[in-house]
Amino acid sequence: MGFAEEAPSGGGLEPGELVAGQYEVDRCFARGAFGFVYLARDRNLQGKQVVLKGLTRPHDTAAIKLAAQESRVLTALEHPNIVRIVNVVTHRGLRYLVMDHIDGPSLRSVRDAGGMRIADALACAVDVLGALAYLHGKGLLYCDMKPDNVIRTRRSAKLIDFGAIRRTGDRESPVLGTPPYLVGHTEIREHGLTERADIYAVGVMLDELVECDAGEPGAESFRRLVARATADFDRRFADVPEMLNQVRGVLREVRCLADGKPRPARSAVFAESAALLDDGLSLAPPLTAWTGDGGGALADGRPSPADVAAGLPVPFPDPADPRTPLLHTVRAPDPRRLLTKLASVPASVEVDFHRARANLEAGDLTAAGHCLRSAERQLGWRAHHDWRASWHRGLLALAEGRVSAAAELFDDVYRSVPGEPAPKLALGFCAEHRSRPDTAARFYEAVWACDRSHAGAAFGLARIRLRAGERGAAVAILDEVPEISLHRHGAAVAAVRILAGHLPGGGRPAAADLAAAADRLHTLTLDSEESWLRLATAVLESAFSFVLDHGDGSLPPGPVLGDPVSEKGLRDRLERSYRELSRQARTADEHGVLIDRANAVRARSLW
Repeated sequence: MGFAEEAPSGGGLEPGELVAGQYEVDRCFARGAFGFVYLARDRNLQGKQVVLKGLTRPHDTAAIKLAAQESRVLTALEHPNIVRIVNVVTHRGLRYLVMDHIDGPSLRSVRDAGGMRIADALACAVDVLGALAYLHGKGLLYCDMKPDNVIRTRRSAKLIDFGAIRRTGDRESPVLGTPPYLVGHTEIREHGLTERADIYAVGVMLDELVECDAGEPGAESFRRLVARATADFDRRFADVPEMLNQVRGVLREVRCLADGKPRPARSAVFAESAALLDDGLSLAPPLTAWTGDGGGALADGRPSPADVAAGLPVPFPDPADPRTPLLHTVRAPDPRRLLTKLASVPASVEVDFHRARANLEAGDLTAAGHCLRSAERQLGWRAHHDWRASWHRGLLALAEGRVSAAAELFDDVYRSVPGEPAPKLALGFCAEHRSRPDTAARFYEAVWACDRSHAGAAFGLARIRLRAGERGAAVAILDEVPEISLHRHGAAVAAVRILAGHLPGGGRPAAADLAAAADRLHTLTLDSEESWLRLATAVLESAFSFVLDHGDGSLPPGPVLGDPVSEKGLRDRLERSYRELSRQARTADEHGVLIDRANAVRARSLW
């Protein structure tokens, strides 16, 4: 139903012709399936440009019916992304629609001129989907989505040409869509034209508009978005709001990766998680760093798969599940008591998902597996397409240490909700655990670039930089954790430990690193004096080792390292620290080890 540039062969309007005593024809600039389209000027509005659309086959009953339908529909619609009809007039016995003139090219012209960048195409998709959501909300299907029927202005995209529009559930009217944007005959036969048919057409259109390299920021998420929109009926987005939510998420990712500016947004399908996904790097060193086997290179803080399974975000319950309202009220302080409460809730898929997560948290993996199998039985054939089932299967696989299997399941979730950070965070950890740092970094960066509240992604990136020996880069990432974040304090602690620590690859801190660690430590407030003392002792040890190698005065003075910084001064400070640490000892053996350290580092007197 799009417009092709073609002049009428006869019987059309001529340049200068006055229609209905008001609209002066400028020229015919396009032709639709049933009508010519003219550019004209409204004499009553100081020559404002308008568009006239009239029939090419005035005696065609079907064409007349469709034109009348388009007229009725357009006069009842009012949406910023739908062309506005301003009048319906009769001229020489023919009826003409008078519409706003939209100044801009069609997306077909944009594509033919070289296509669009991902961000621009997605921004147009947001507008188009907004218009479709409006139509679907009124029980209407557009049925002829394609680049020809979308005009791109400076500020938005607008739908034109409503000749193929039909009521939802209408299986009698002729199908007027345009291949390849029209769904296949099998789908039409089995389901008719539905909202998913409009979604399919948007996906095909996006695919045509964009040519991107695999390494382009956001390209992977964009391709997965298109694949979901154009998938078979059962795997496709079920409605426009579902797709629109994912389009916005992918658009945020593309823009944030491109300009480095975060654009946080609350997920519509995943709850926020307070877990950090860190194994101690955000905390002061434990006492075992001096009394046990905790010495040596700085541990990078990578959490175990089981800990990650317990800390990843949780999907919101499916609104269509009958028990969802009740589940919103069920609370308990620990997983065992939660399971007791859930035992009294009537069965449903979401109840089983809740039970599975509680059992995972309680460490009962066998029971968690039983709950997931029960949920899948209730889902039936839909279990193969339900991303929530894949997500929970992925959590169970992680808890069982089957990281490769978990990655496959989380990848399936990513295919279903490509605009969500949660599956990317999960895939980042899986890649990190499988020693694929480049892949892990790509996923972590996609999350961190969009939203600085996902501190787990920042710690993941810092660990990758740490293992690559990039001390400064690791600290720079942690410094991006915002002050308002729950994990800002942990990031500050981790930065001090990284600056002062011996890296896993053997790298030792430089003078500037140690000076920065001492400066940060001086202003850092920890949860207790005992924790601060342990972190300070770790910094003093690294500084002492540096001064032994480079001599007195090789480090700048300060409150933590002393003024001046000397071997004797650091020995005195370390001795005091070890003796104070001995008060934290839980056993006589630990106390003895720390006193031995104090004696060993004590400066020797000549007397």
